[in-house]
Amino acid sequence: MPPVMPLEIQWFIYALVSNDALTQSDAQALYRSLGLRANLEDFAQLVLDHLSAGLGDEDVQEMAGQLQEIMEYAVEQSQTGSAPPRVPVPVATAPARTAASCPVPQSTAAAADPASASGGEGSSQGEGLADDSALYFSPLDIDLSQIQSYEDLPSLSDTAQLSDEELADRMICLLTCLRALGCSDLHISGGTPPFVRRQLEVERIDSYVLTAEDSRRLNLALLSPNQKKMFAEKMDMSFALEIGADRFRVCLMEHKDGVGGSYRLVPDHICSLQELGFLEKDVPFIERLLDYNNGLILVTGPIGSGKTTTLAAMVNIINDRRQDHVISVEEPIEILQISKNCQVTQREVGHHTVSYHAALKAALREDPDIIVIGEMHDLETIENAITASETGHLVIGTLHTGDAPSTLNRLLDVFPPEQQPQIRAMTAGSLRGIICQKLVPDGFGGITIVYEVLLNSMAVSNIVNEGKAFRLKATMSTATKQGMCILDQCVYNKFEQGLMTREAALAQMTDASVIAQLEQLHAVREAQKFAAEAARNNAR
Repeated sequence: MPPVMPLEIQWFIYALVSNDALTQSDAQALYRSLGLRANLEDFAQLVLDHLSAGLGDEDVQEMAGQLQEIMEYAVEQSQTGSAPPRVPVPVATAPARTAASCPVPQSTAAAADPASASGGEGSSQGEGLADDSALYFSPLDIDLSQIQSYEDLPSLSDTAQLSDEELADRMICLLTCLRALGCSDLHISGGTPPFVRRQLEVERIDSYVLTAEDSRRLNLALLSPNQKKMFAEKMDMSFALEIGADRFRVCLMEHKDGVGGSYRLVPDHICSLQELGFLEKDVPFIERLLDYNNGLILVTGPIGSGKTTTLAAMVNIINDRRQDHVISVEEPIEILQISKNCQVTQREVGHHTVSYHAALKAALREDPDIIVIGEMHDLETIENAITASETGHLVIGTLHTGDAPSTLNRLLDVFPPEQQPQIRAMTAGSLRGIICQKLVPDGFGGITIVYEVLLNSMAVSNIVNEGKAFRLKATMSTATKQGMCILDQCVYNKFEQGLMTREAALAQMTDASVIAQLEQLHAVREAQKFAAEAARNNAR
């Protein structure tokens, strides 16, 4: 498990934040970028680089001297063994207690005090560095090498006998262990055993059927009193949860069997497009989309297709390559972005703004260059996004659609019929590209991303303007040199590079001509293997 932030860094950040030299969110993002294993010198150098951007040599030297004094102060204060008055650390500061419910030994099982995590009346913000709605808990000291299967996980069968504190520890332990097992989601619901999603498959982790009361207590165990009150009123809630360095997106809801909760495990770092599974030949075309100063880029796919991580990767590329103001609107904030070359402003629906369309409308008055919309799901949000893309902003958003033609139909169908010709014309001029993706089994026991890429061209623009989205597939399949690709071609390329098995690839393909290509390549490879085997036998 990652160690708790060293005391000297806590005091160093405390001094900087107290004197308005650094914001809390920037401090946390900087610390995260060092993987929560930083020493004071490395962290201070990163802070210096962050604060001195654009300054002259003399000013940088003066700032370095000031930071050196703060470092000495931080070391001196840390030697007392006490934490700062308001500890700027993304873990809890409550007294430690034993989490006897965890399946392996632990020594630092401390869950956040729910009262302090609430951030005061009317707020769900903890006292960590990030100004988002995340609840922060310290990690349990777990030997994850002992977690090899679901049988090694803590059981939930004794939920009724555990106190609220013990239940909080049990949930922290369970979530931590599930990350080690490679699960992507945990589901806790009454009337069914707890289950997870791993490699896209739903799997039960226990035979015990949770009662409605079990499910309610487990799902509410990590909430602050204020959040419990909000959930009782709204009956739906989405928020971020942090356990040490691990971050989760939590969605709670009321249903016929009581309270249900889903816990999505957020990646522990911002992945590159290559890490996410995009092919090397396609990455330059996607990155080129991010060079535009205006227009609309859509990342689409079904729920659970990795849109959020792709969006984060794209923002990270912009953050490295451009010097602009990026405003991102999410629900909740899942992956925290550090401001590097760009100033990245992340807003959370329900915490910093009332809705996507309200945040988008406000963003137009906040001098953004790039606007990122976590979800475009209603008419007003889509209309404002298209308008913003026409008025000098680069807008990147997501939609729940299956392919490029259905994306355009979805974009237009939310508008009244009399408005659609105008929206078609606006979209034809502002659209830069669509990346439609989904996660599928690779045949080797894992999962991989398959996708199609649509780039706006004169032909595409005419098709959009005329409302003939059914012609897009043919245009995309013949424009591979321009960087476009259809899903079947992407699957073929993955098979060609040995990233998918023949069976897994065929399960995703529908285009007869591409299937014939794949079968031909498979036959050639089988013939080569047979010839090689015959040559080895003759050599004997």
